[in-house]
Amino acid sequence: MKIRTRLTLLFTVLVASLFIVFASILYWSSAQHRENEFYGQLEREAITKAKLFFEAKVKPQTLHRIYKNNSQHINEVEVAIYNRAFELLYHDDVEIDRVKETEEMLASIIANKILHFEQEEWQVVGLRLTFDDKDYIITAAAYDEYGFTKLQNLLYTIAVLALLSIIVIGTAGVFFANRALSPIKKMINEVNEITATSLNLRLSHEQNKDELALLANTFNEMLNRLEYSFDAQKQFVSNISHELRTPLAAIIAELELSLAKEQTREQYVMTIENALADARRLVRLSNSLLDFAKASYDPTEIAFKPVCLDEVVLDACQKLQRINKSYKFSFFIEDSVSREEMMVVSANLYLIQVAFVNLLENACKYSENEQCNVSILYKDNHLIVKVSDTGIGIKPEDMEAIFVPFYRGENEYFKQGNGIGLPLTKKIIDLHKARIAVESLVGKGTTFTIHFPPG
Repeated sequence: MKIRTRLTLLFTVLVASLFIVFASILYWSSAQHRENEFYGQLEREAITKAKLFFEAKVKPQTLHRIYKNNSQHINEVEVAIYNRAFELLYHDDVEIDRVKETEEMLASIIANKILHFEQEEWQVVGLRLTFDDKDYIITAAAYDEYGFTKLQNLLYTIAVLALLSIIVIGTAGVFFANRALSPIKKMINEVNEITATSLNLRLSHEQNKDELALLANTFNEMLNRLEYSFDAQKQFVSNISHELRTPLAAIIAELELSLAKEQTREQYVMTIENALADARRLVRLSNSLLDFAKASYDPTEIAFKPVCLDEVVLDACQKLQRINKSYKFSFFIEDSVSREEMMVVSANLYLIQVAFVNLLENACKYSENEQCNVSILYKDNHLIVKVSDTGIGIKPEDMEAIFVPFYRGENEYFKQGNGIGLPLTKKIIDLHKARIAVESLVGKGTTFTIHFPPG
């Protein structure tokens, strides 16, 4: 069921229910008023006829004649008078006798002084009255045809008004639902126009702060992220193609040149060494891309376990020294790390080691003496690792983009490598819910600081 239909039905049922409740209260109130008013009329009629009988001394025959004449045109009140001994003194119509008084009924009237009840749709009132110091029992009964007719007309009027109201309310509900949901329909049409080739389109909305404007803004922000992701993906593929094509083209050129003409043994060796260097570059790029893909997995699919961070850093240093024996490392643990358990963090051993290998290699690579300084400290319940160098530094305009894949800055810091190392490191650090910060001065060096949460 559409929201428009649900809103219309809900609005109609709600308002119709309120109308029915108020109409029911009105009808019940009117019925109660009719009943009480008619009982009052019966009491007045009973008292009047009793006074005619006892005080005015009107003969029973005259009262009978009045009753007979009136009953031909209206529902005349049937009155009966009894003494304390339950003897009938007067009755308007003994033959019909709607009330059919019994001694129990008369005794109850004497006990209560006044009694109201119904007898076969007739309302009956019983009174105990005193004339000449004697108690008498008077009953008066009649059918309130006029009152019931008015109630019937009221019920008919309420039913007609209820039907008309439901129609009007339903029509109004459809109108207001269409008006309220028209912006959503417009949004749906605009969303249907957005495809992978038109991610630059955005949802239009009025400049207000209602829920639909908030929804449109949220959706537009999502489109901004999607557009950025698509553009980044395109740029990523383009950069990978360039990074793969360059060494492959170099290898092909070297080999074609060697085949084109006869060369000396030394020239062949140089050609092979150049091709081997380009092939190794391709291998490093492939490994970096694989690690980047692993770091992009769903965190729930990556195994984490407690690891000692100082051991991870030392293993990374030893691995780099096996690759390049000229790399030198200065390793220092501050006194704030007073217990061994402070070194323990929850991590994926392979990925966290990849991150530190990238940081340490960059530090050595861009330092004049190929030396990297590593310090570990404990502060504010966080384990902190600082990796610093005394190299060429990073320009301020490049600082915000150093974690963007394949970013190329203007200084020599970005000339080597494949542009994946730092973005991969950032992704791994984020995966471990840690935080990485960088400080750098051109010509003096760079420091990367990683804050690990409690393990």
